[in-house]
Amino acid sequence: MTEPLDRYQAYKAWVNTPIETAPEVSVVIPAYNEEIRILPTIGAIATHMSASGRPWELIVADDGSTDGTAQLVADLGFANLRVLVAERNGGKGSAVRRGMLAARGEVILFADADQSTPIEQFEKLEAKLAEGFDVVVGSRKAEGADVRHKSTLRRLLSWGLHTLVRVVFGIAVLDTQCGFKLFTRDAARDLFQMQRVDGFSFDLEVLYLAGTHHLRVAEVPVEWIDAPGSTVSAIKVSLAFLGDLVAIKWRDLRGQYATARRRDEGGER
Repeated sequence: MTEPLDRYQAYKAWVNTPIETAPEVSVVIPAYNEEIRILPTIGAIATHMSASGRPWELIVADDGSTDGTAQLVADLGFANLRVLVAERNGGKGSAVRRGMLAARGEVILFADADQSTPIEQFEKLEAKLAEGFDVVVGSRKAEGADVRHKSTLRRLLSWGLHTLVRVVFGIAVLDTQCGFKLFTRDAARDLFQMQRVDGFSFDLEVLYLAGTHHLRVAEVPVEWIDAPGSTVSAIKVSLAFLGDLVAIKWRDLRGQYATARRRDEGGER
């Protein structure tokens, strides 16, 4: 009986008492019209992360939701939970970028609001950071991954897009799009200052930039369940992905990423 009580007490302390030091871990959740799923997700993440006893913060980066998502989260009043509200819908990449750049943790995780990859997988990714990696990608395709309920259409589209990524960009990561990725603070700052894709292809852009800037990237198999109630159209996202492939390559060829990095570092106005 002691362990459940300890977990509850840790959760209660995190909810009610602001941490006194800088957080060791930040968790960023991008959210758009997630009022039905966001509270269970926050509860699951907060319970698990608080049990470690480490100082940590949770950031919900609302993407201009038209439902009650932002207000619902704000009304919780949790001491170590912040809500970043966008005036309008800018896209998942925009929401994640705002959250990652606002995060203060030594390590920063972004996790999808549907919890397709459960927060219990966090420690598997963090173990790789301890080995000296800068970015750790949760993967549905690496050997040992546990993937359930993924539709045939999603599998086919995923295979086709990965083939293009490997050929056009030379990215060795098998699963660029899983919404569960962990970064060191320095890697997060450098990559998301340069990142420009506002849609769902932002993961690809970030990993491409990690490669061009010689950061160490690891891929870790995770548990993944295709959560019901998703509002994302696989075909629509795939078409946008193809357009973003071209845009990312064009930006790089024109040197726009290098310019963006200099500007954000204060070297160019």
